Formats: sequence, C-alpha cells, structure tokens
Amino acid sequence: MRPIRQVFTARQRTNTRRTPSPVLAAAALTAALALTATACGPGEDSANAKPSASAVQSSDGKITIPDDLKDRLKEHGVDLDKWKNGEWKNWDRDKWLREAKDFINPIIEGLWDPDRMRDADKSPEQPVENDISGDKGVTDPTPAPVRATSVQSPYHDSAAESGKLFFDSPEGSMVCSATVVQDPANPGKSNMVWTAGHCVHAGKKGGWYRNIAFVPSYNDSGLSLAELKNAPKEKVAPYGVWWGQWAQTSDQWIADGGPTGGQGAPYDFAVLRVAPEKGSTGKSLEETVGSALPVDFNAPAVPKIDSLTATGFPAAPPYDGQKMLQCKDKPGRLSLTETDPTMYRIGCSMTGGASGGGWVTTGQDGKPALVSNTSIGPVTAGWLAGPRLGKEAKGIYDAVSKKYAGQ
Repeated sequence: MRPIRQVFTARQRTNTRRTPSPVLAAAALTAALALTATACGPGEDSANAKPSASAVQSSDGKITIPDDLKDRLKEHGVDLDKWKNGEWKNWDRDKWLREAKDFINPIIEGLWDPDRMRDADKSPEQPVENDISGDKGVTDPTPAPVRATSVQSPYHDSAAESGKLFFDSPEGSMVCSATVVQDPANPGKSNMVWTAGHCVHAGKKGGWYRNIAFVPSYNDSGLSLAELKNAPKEKVAPYGVWWGQWAQTSDQWIADGGPTGGQGAPYDFAVLRVAPEKGSTGKSLEETVGSALPVDFNAPAVPKIDSLTATGFPAAPPYDGQKMLQCKDKPGRLSLTETDPTMYRIGCSMTGGASGGGWVTTGQDGKPALVSNTSIGPVTAGWLAGPRLGKEAKGIYDAVSKKYAGQ
C-alpha cells in the first residue's frame, strides 16, 4: 500500500541568509512514512525492507499517525505538532538525528515559497586547496579553467532532468543541485533524484539536514534575481516542489565526510526518493518533467571519455544561484589518498551551489548517462571534482529503487 504523507502548512517565513555548514546523507523519510526499523548499508539485503509503519487516512480525510510511530519519534524528542510549529529549527546535539534509521523529513506545505527559495543562496561545502591531491595515487595536471555557460531557457527544453535542491542546516537555508534519474523498479515512472552526500547529511560531525526539497527546472525561464522578486511560484517552480521521502548515502561519507579538505569526497553521492508537496496527481517525477537519466556504474576509464558535462546552479560569487549553468571538458584524474577511489576532475568556473549536480557523458548505448556528481572545487573556482560511481554507489541506488518497487 502506498504510504500517505503527513503534510504541514508553513505559518511563517524567516530570514534564511546564513553561512555555510557541513553535509552528508544516508536515508530519509517523510513524517507520513514512519521510521524504518534498521539502518542499512548499501549492500545489505534489508535495505529494500518497507518502512515499519505508515500514516493512514481516516474516512474524514484526516491523517492519522500510528501510535508506535508517534512513540518512536518521541524517543528522539520529535513531536510532529511541535515540529510543524518550528521545532525543526532546534539543532541541539541530542535533537540532530544522524543515523540512517532516524532521519525524518516531514512535508511542511508552503515552507519553500518563492521568497525563501530565492533567498537561500549558501552552500554547505567549503572550497579546497587547489593542489589538494598531495601527489597521492594517480593525479593528472590541474585542468585549465573552463568558464561555465548559461543553459538556454527554458531550461526544461535542454536539461529537463536537472534542478535545484533546497534544505535547512544549523546555519540556515542551503542550496545544492540534483538530477532526476531512472528507477529500475519503476521504469518510466521514477521518483528518484541523484545528488551529493554532503547535500543531505553533515557527515562525521553532524546529522541529517531538514526540509530537503527538489525543484526541477528551477526558474525555468531564466529570470534575473530582480525579476524573481515578483515572480509567482509557477514561474519559480513550474514542475512543483518535491520533498525527500527517503534518502541514502555511503557509509564512508557518513563516517568520514566533512565540509573541508575533501574528506569523504570519493564517496560523496546520495539518492533521494521524492514525493510531491501537494500530494500525488497520479504522475511520477519522471512523467512530470518528461525525462530521467540512466546511471552508469561502469563508465569507461578517464582516457576513454571524450568529455563530461556538469550542470548546476552555482550560488557563490560571481553567481547568484538563480541560473542553470554547465561546463563541458575532457576529464582528468584526481586522487586524494592512495586507498580511496580516484575521482574525475574537469575545468569549471562553477562555485558552491553547483554541488550534487549531475555529470553526464555518452553512455554505452550512445545516449546520455549520469556518471558522477559535483563534490568539491578550489577557492579559485577553476575546477570541479566528482566521485567515480562504482559498487558502493550502485548498492545505494539499487536499495532505494527496491524499497519502493511497484509504488
């Protein structure tokens, strides 16, 4: 049975301009879904287990939360009524849940209004040193900078899968980028989104971010910041706001990830399962936007890739986070440690906010496929690096797909 989502209405909007913070991810759930019973790594068979409890809808149309779910939420001090009235802003250490089984992401309808989306302009990651490799492993020369170019609007015509990710952290509202990807268990009807681990979870020194929501083709018409101040929501979010219902990232990112120094970067990826803020219209995210990219977990070695195209919404200067941009370059290799997988690296001027955005190349079938996502970049904003997707990434992807098979 398809779980029914608990939906709250935002009562008040607050100033969201803050400073950056750490990030990471591993699993999520809307208040409507309940808490999953076990924390599952990417390769565990139990990763496809259904949530242990779910909200139900009574005959009068009201949402009823099962007592066992209420009790388990309250074990962590989470009261749903208080949460909707602002308790989500409490980031005390004992309230900031970090385990895979404990993440909650209740939908608060109207929280991400056009003003709040426009004002969210900080990214969680910190720039790294330009020569971060330290000559460990195999690293190619630093690529020449490539100036990012604007995607022609309407964005949906040329990059329908791309969008912007919004979320709240202890330091305020944050932004990343993300991509609609295919769901093997629900072909043609995917509700899966690919992004960076640090865009959903703060890593080894923090926990899950809150109010995670994806907006496909954000600002589709490419309006300026000034024009967006008077734009209606259908201009800002023409294909709706989709809240994270479940999320999963690598165990390595949760254990070792950090906002500086490239910590955990080779495993900095995450998958979200999303649901529409306004409730189901009968159409999946893929059907709504008209497209979803396949993910290639066995991409060719760097020398055999002619070019990679990275897409994102860079928000740090000189950009303002309101426009979709792309960089296209032949990739090189970046090795942070001898024991970690080698990363892809391309020349690119995109800045914070582009994190999580998909890296696309020609797949084995001759069609575009996602092979990485933006993870780190230097202060000079001359290059970007992304993880090479292997068995850990595939395990996460398959687990999220299986969890919602047939839904």
